Amino acid sequence: MKVKVMNHLYQMNREKYNGMLKIASEQVPFGIYAVEKDDYAELRCDKCDSMTQLKKLTRQFRVNGFKVFSNGR
Repeated sequence: MKVKVMNHLYQMNREKYNGMLKIASEQVPFGIYAVEKDDYAELRCDKCDSMTQLKKLTRQFRVNGFKVFSNGR
């Protein structure tokens, strides 16, 4: 699986990716911390100010076929 973190692309197995996903979820208290599609994932740090903003951003990624990982209030 290919994982993009900042501007770097890494190749790792699913187990290591799940570990990174757990760490990323702790870093973003309210917002999107990762998106995933097929064999590609991107760790993000999209912090949101409101639930409306979070839902709007989530919809934008889902329209493009991504699975979205986020933390809400």
